[in-house]
Amino acid sequence: MPEQQVAPREPGVCAVVVTYHPDGALLMAQLQALQAQVGCVVVVDNATPGPEVREWCAAHPQTELLSLAENIGLAAALNAGIARARAKTGIAHVLLMDQDSVPEPGMVAALKAALDRQSQRMRVAAVGARFRDPREGTDAPFVRIRFPVNRQLRCGGGCDDVACDFLITSGSLIPLEVLDRIDGMDEGLFIDNVDLEWCFRAVARGYALFGACGARMLHHHGATRQRVPGLPRGIVVHPPRRLFYMMRNRVLLYRRAYTPRRWIAQDIPRVFVKLLLFSLLVSPRRANLRCMLAGLWAGAKGRATPPPGDA
Repeated sequence: MPEQQVAPREPGVCAVVVTYHPDGALLMAQLQALQAQVGCVVVVDNATPGPEVREWCAAHPQTELLSLAENIGLAAALNAGIARARAKTGIAHVLLMDQDSVPEPGMVAALKAALDRQSQRMRVAAVGARFRDPREGTDAPFVRIRFPVNRQLRCGGGCDDVACDFLITSGSLIPLEVLDRIDGMDEGLFIDNVDLEWCFRAVARGYALFGACGARMLHHHGATRQRVPGLPRGIVVHPPRRLFYMMRNRVLLYRRAYTPRRWIAQDIPRVFVKLLLFSLLVSPRRANLRCMLAGLWAGAKGRATPPPGDA
């Protein structure tokens, strides 16, 4: 039997991982997988209490820990990690990773190959990995925004590149020179829709996005699901504070000139569905409704304000 070829490490890529109360086993698996595929890893920890993150990072050479004194949010943490990666010699690309994503062997090399391939014919902002939640039976599709519903593009058996309209943060490979032109993540959004906003901004400035079917990772959504009659998969449950950001940030995006109008048109009905579901079926109902309404109001006013103090 011929020996299985091992994809080469990409020394010009630095992985940026943002952590906040991570699952230890998942983080260890992720760091081990990344270490074999990239030139360096920067872990930005958003004020997780205890020594665990420090100990996990210390167990992995080539991993630098940037430990923050407070939770500054996903967007700001990503920007801090990108800045640290930029300061390292020989780094030309950053690979953004959530704490609950584990790359399969060869993922980074496949991403870099797709980026190089597509960059020969157009300006590419980022390429993203195909992913699967271990609890799901199929890979998540890449998406083209259409109205009234999106067009879902699934990878076949090959290693094709799929043109798409947005990529999730985790598994996205971005050249630093693109970040120089487009800028980094919008820190005012704090957490939700950070990836959507950056992708919308990139596309509006003439850049393309691609999903790389040959790049694979496991991506654990982490959130719990609640069974709801008529919805076979149930609904993903979020705490009231997170619901505030979800509502506030989507309305903030409605106000941006570069946000696709068809995305807004299809998203507005989702607002009403979430209001009904989380105020009638998911506890704590009153707190959910209060935070969602506060988020909608803040977004309508164009204010990147934090959630209510007791949320």
